[in-house]
Amino acid sequence: MQIVPSTALAFLMLLMLAIKGPYRGLWVFLAATPFGAAAAFNLPAAGGASILVSDLGALMLFALLWVQPDAPNRLVGTMRAYQPGFWMLLLVVVCVVSALFYPRLFQGATSVFGLSRVNNATGIVEVPLHATNGNLTQLFRIMLDAAAFFALATVFRLRPDGDRVLTAIAVATFVNVGLGWLDVLTAAAGQPKALDVIRTANYAILAGDKMVGIKRMVGGFPEASAFGYYTLGLFGFWLHMWLVQGRSRRTGWALFLTTVALLRSTSSSAYVSAVVFLVGYAAVRIASGGGRTVSRRAVGVSVAAVGAVLMAGVALAVCYAVLPPVTAFLDRALFDKMGTSSGVERMSWNTQAWANFIDTWGVGAGLGSMRASNWVLASLGSIGFIGTSIFLALVAAMAWLPARAETDAGRAAVIGALKSGCLALFVSAMLTAPTPDLGMLFFAMAGLATGLSRGAARESSKAEMWRRVAD
Repeated sequence: MQIVPSTALAFLMLLMLAIKGPYRGLWVFLAATPFGAAAAFNLPAAGGASILVSDLGALMLFALLWVQPDAPNRLVGTMRAYQPGFWMLLLVVVCVVSALFYPRLFQGATSVFGLSRVNNATGIVEVPLHATNGNLTQLFRIMLDAAAFFALATVFRLRPDGDRVLTAIAVATFVNVGLGWLDVLTAAAGQPKALDVIRTANYAILAGDKMVGIKRMVGGFPEASAFGYYTLGLFGFWLHMWLVQGRSRRTGWALFLTTVALLRSTSSSAYVSAVVFLVGYAAVRIASGGGRTVSRRAVGVSVAAVGAVLMAGVALAVCYAVLPPVTAFLDRALFDKMGTSSGVERMSWNTQAWANFIDTWGVGAGLGSMRASNWVLASLGSIGFIGTSIFLALVAAMAWLPARAETDAGRAAVIGALKSGCLALFVSAMLTAPTPDLGMLFFAMAGLATGLSRGAARESSKAEMWRRVAD
């Protein structure tokens, strides 16, 4: 085990979680999630795998829940049939089986693009299918996601406090934005290595990358695309909160700062994903029947947003035609992306991922065996048709979680915002994810939404029971 400078940050987080517990310490855990390149420690003996600060946070949350009285029964309650926890449990089972057995079952039957790490240098290489350390590391990461999901879903099912969740998401947002601007400002001040103290994971750190002379915003993550992915999830959360409860100064500032950080990230995947998410979010709002109860403010915001998008599109088209710096930036970020060597390489990953799915008769090559550049193909190629179907069932169960606005409008807004954040992350993953793992933020938001929704249903059932007794 290799101790690194950010080990002290992990120790501090564990200490605070131990003192506050999984309920009051939610903000501590979420504040650690923007440190996406901060290792608690590295494992040279395990192929250089890194255990992140947020990974230890997820384990600590689950451990703190497990030592509470009647913990097994409470966890079983979270896994109620056909609820998100039920599908999460099945997904874990499929991932365990696929990671441990599929690479051996289909060894040599197909070729895969896998991650190779030699002397802390990473690369994607095509090799015949065989069991690797990647199977175990990807399985471990899914297990950590599940630990966070089950811990948060269980804790907040028993104590469904939407305000506490909102505060914790706000803390994570301001930490993420703060790290993003600190990254840019320290580089501008001639101190590009100032944040190396929190970039200790054995990842390819691309903190010095520029796009047409502009420093890419990386923040606490190893690259701009990872920062953009995380920020997009927060953007989805705050967009919903602002549309539903826009009078809060905190909500307005959080949405503004997150939007600016998302644009400043220079991540082409984040830009495309944001546009697709906005279209999908609007379609969901319309399809859900929100139009029957739309307020004047919501109509005004929608009209203003459409007008702003049209004006921005016209202005961008003019700038693209007459300003060479803008032309160069947009060509590099969007229009020429698929023609680059990176774009061509990623398309070859997707082609091979589909071949992996076919060559294994739809079973999959095993979690962690291969990489793609699209969540659907990454899932089909690794955990197969069954695993992908279970994952989609989890997402669908999340989408259909009731908010119960009649009992607590504020909590209902938070549930909707958490689902919106998950939708933004899922949309981005559908376009660019190399593996089935949707990241710690997705599963944390999913667990919180599940807990709050199930907790609201629990309170409603109790209230209804007392009303019947009174009658």
